[in-house]
Amino acid sequence: MGQDIARSRFDESDHAEFRARLRDETKTLKRWFEEKRFEQSDIFKTGLELEAWLVDENFLPTPSSDEFIATANDPHVVHELSKFNFELNADPHDLKGRCFATMRGDLDNLWQRCTHAAETLRQRPLAIGILPTVRDEMLQPAWMSDLNRYKALNDELFRARQSEPFHIEISGQDELDYRCDHIMLEAACTSLQAHLQINQDDAVRFYNASLVAAAPLIAATANSPFLYGKSLWAETRIPAFEQATKVHGFHDLHGRQVLRVTLGMGYLRHSFLELFLENLSYPTLLPIVSKDGDRFRNLRLQNGTIWRWVRPIIGFDEAGTPHLRIEHRVMPSGPTIADTIANLMLCFGLMLDLGRAETPPETETGFEDCRANFYACARDGLNARICWAGQSHDVRTLLLEKLLPDARRALAQVGVDAADLDYYFDEILHPRVTSGLIGAEWQRRYYSGNGRNFQALTERYAELQSGGTPVHSWPV
Repeated sequence: MGQDIARSRFDESDHAEFRARLRDETKTLKRWFEEKRFEQSDIFKTGLELEAWLVDENFLPTPSSDEFIATANDPHVVHELSKFNFELNADPHDLKGRCFATMRGDLDNLWQRCTHAAETLRQRPLAIGILPTVRDEMLQPAWMSDLNRYKALNDELFRARQSEPFHIEISGQDELDYRCDHIMLEAACTSLQAHLQINQDDAVRFYNASLVAAAPLIAATANSPFLYGKSLWAETRIPAFEQATKVHGFHDLHGRQVLRVTLGMGYLRHSFLELFLENLSYPTLLPIVSKDGDRFRNLRLQNGTIWRWVRPIIGFDEAGTPHLRIEHRVMPSGPTIADTIANLMLCFGLMLDLGRAETPPETETGFEDCRANFYACARDGLNARICWAGQSHDVRTLLLEKLLPDARRALAQVGVDAADLDYYFDEILHPRVTSGLIGAEWQRRYYSGNGRNFQALTERYAELQSGGTPVHSWPV
């Protein structure tokens, strides 16, 4: 999504030509699936993206990403939607051995580089889902990135909405009712995105497993309870992002609007291709026509403007060999690098366990239950109750008694280092879930017990994040 485009204004002929190219490439992709053209491997490959904020000495967002990224001078550090966000793109690794220790080393080094770059500008980087100190006047087009891509997205979303303002309604501990005429609220929703490369024959099972896993995963990782001074959901990022990009389009079988940010319309039935066929139903937003049919450039551009919480990816290696990936997008940024690696472990472990289960989980938990579970966990975190395999469960108990042990075992079966499993499951994930002290809960407790001051909350959060100890051990 961070790749820029040459221009930001389009007419209907651009959209018509792009749709024609998109249909042609989708037909070609269908043939590739029939021919099983995608890379096959006995080893899973992983990747990650981490979005973060830049804040000033008062712990307010500072619109200086251009200077910051130039100072960091690292191709892994790239632009995001706003001038106060940036993104880290870590190198991929095989899912085996000390891969998580290597990922942590990569992230530690990148974060240290970002910290040093920010300090030269009298700033600091901060990894958190929604920054508690962000205010409406900061989430305005003036602070949007200068890249054409984001201006075009903003303009085209409003063209598709016939200039109707976005209406953000979120009901939690407080109520938020807000209207805006731009997409900058999306910039408040920073995330951790986990990538898993899969084989074509396994794609349906793993994709459906990823949907089922989304609910407990978000319950265990939520870190975004506040927006505009309101205490809303444990992971307010979910409804905020969905509503900040809502476009009139088509409806699912239940009559619901299908959003560009969505858990989806249902489980896959036969092929990963179903998702790319579904993409044809979405309005085009960035009709930058590529006449070079190599590597599905138009198809991938369309897919990049549909932000499913579990997104299909067509990728290519340096030699041009195509592969399939699942991008899991439900987890928020932060609270620490240690927590981030633990979250990735849980994510990949659940995908492996559920994707390889003898009984496919989608046959036991219907999609409507899966969908309801997801929003319940985004709203209530570890206090949610969900329907799992036909039974009602407290999600915290389900994690402790079944999902954490199952995820750990699945990672062990593919050869992940035992010492890393011991540390991240026994010292971080298990005590975090047992205590209930996820990032969202820590923020709420600190805010309630220390003067209801968002600046003080953010300053203390930043101090503890820099210390590196996992969030469940942070004093309140």
